[in-house]
Order: sequence, then structure tokens, then C-alpha cells
Amino acid sequence: MAIVTHVVLDVLKPHQPNVLDFASQLADLGENYNVNLVVQEVDDKTHSVILKISADCLDFDAITQHIEAMGGSVHSIDEVDVKSKPRESVE
Repeated sequence: MAIVTHVVLDVLKPHQPNVLDFASQLADLGENYNVNLVVQEVDDKTHSVILKISADCLDFDAITQHIEAMGGSVHSIDEVDVKSKPRESVE
């Protein structure tokens, strides 16, 4: 299975938690997670945001589950970078 190192997600989130808390909670999911959040649109109850998350190894399932736990939903995966796992050497 390949290792995910970068994703760009189109996400709909409620006003609370605010964007700083939302991004911070996602960054806390893993070691060296770098999260960039850009608000695209605001309406009465929600924000449409673009999330860019990168690290040496992302846990995509944990990211999407946490987005949903905070009341958000992933509309699309707009970009993804993956790399192959290192092969174990057999001696």
C-alpha cells in the first residue's frame, strides 16, 4: 500500500469550530502534519474550505473521520501525492 504524503480536500464545515481550531485539530492528528486551510465561501451556517495537508505519512482515514467528527464533510479529493513504501530487505 502506498504512503499518502499530501492531500487537497474540498470540505464543507460548520462555523464552529472556527477555522483556526479546525486546522489545529487536524494538525494534531499526526507527527509533523502541515495544514493549510483557505476559506472559499461563507454562508449562514457553513464555510466551504480548501484543506491542504502534508507530512511524511498521512493517515487519510483518521483525517476524514476527524473532519466528520467536527461536523464537516469532504466533498472531493482534489489532489493527492503518494509514494511507495520502502521494500524490506531480505538477508
